[in-house]
Amino acid sequence: MNSLPFAYLIPIFLIALYFILRKKKPAIEPLTDTDRKILDDYVGYYHNLDSTDKLKFEQKVAEFFSTVKIEGIGLDMTTLDELLIASSAVIPIFGFTDWQYKNLSSVLLYPDTFNKDFQFEGGERNIAGMVGTGYMNGQMILSRSALRHGFSKSAGKENTAIHEFVHLLDKSDGATDGVPENLMAHEYTLPWIKMMHEEMERIEDNKSDINPYAITNEAEFFAVVSEYFFEKTELLKEKHPDLYHALSRIFAQQPV
Repeated sequence: MNSLPFAYLIPIFLIALYFILRKKKPAIEPLTDTDRKILDDYVGYYHNLDSTDKLKFEQKVAEFFSTVKIEGIGLDMTTLDELLIASSAVIPIFGFTDWQYKNLSSVLLYPDTFNKDFQFEGGERNIAGMVGTGYMNGQMILSRSALRHGFSKSAGKENTAIHEFVHLLDKSDGATDGVPENLMAHEYTLPWIKMMHEEMERIEDNKSDINPYAITNEAEFFAVVSEYFFEKTELLKEKHPDLYHALSRIFAQQPV
């Protein structure tokens, strides 16, 4: 029996290689009743959703777990920690039909604040969260104390973890500049930049209730007002209606 000509073997080999090397989609494990109870007790955003949207939220949390690795550094990770991290990721993208953080592979959770050298012991530790760059690209670092505080009743307008995930959304167009071009129509870009600068001037003049950290630069302004948008939605709508409506367009949702 004659063997197959070499020309026929090449495509057969390539097809076989494809099936061997292709990546299997990670399994998505549904949340448990215990997980849902934790979300309902600790995540106000989830608690206020109707039953249909709660199911949607749970599915997005499960998808996040299947694509992003969460690792504790110097601590024992708990289910609460994992769910708060995933919730922080889901809240800003809840209005989008299909979104994955393609610029994120892992989240590292530290016990407390850390310094620029990623040390969480000793003095001069003032960083509560950051999106990695350079050799840390694709990673996020969060402080457990800041993570949990962000979901506490005493957090006010602040939520460090949401802040960092908003930076990732901002970064998804290639530049962390406060203008999430992937999330807004082109005609809204210049009005948004103008709105940012006008509000930054009011903050500098002590005529705004927005956290002064927002005047650091446009990227921090976007992240800070996004925290406000998700944590104290009604207050933002009352005091800053234009900002509220702009952020509603950007995030495709109205939490009120």
